Amino acid sequence: MADFTAETVTRTIRRWRVPAAGPWGAPAEEIGKAWAVAERAYREHHKIPDDRPLHGDALRFHIADDEIVIEFQTEESR
Repeated sequence: MADFTAETVTRTIRRWRVPAAGPWGAPAEEIGKAWAVAERAYREHHKIPDDRPLHGDALRFHIADDEIVIEFQTEESR
């Protein structure tokens, strides 16, 4: 008889996309707005109070062709 376990994992990726048209990139103000909203969502999901710092890799920033993407991922096992 085989001895193993199985697991199903559901991954959710939350993304905030900031347009970065042309050679000028994205305005810092718009990055700041998206960053604040993404951080709030991360804190709410993980129940982290405002007075506690987030770890350095809580949010990820990616550069795409014409946008900057801020994201975090969560996983749930069933």
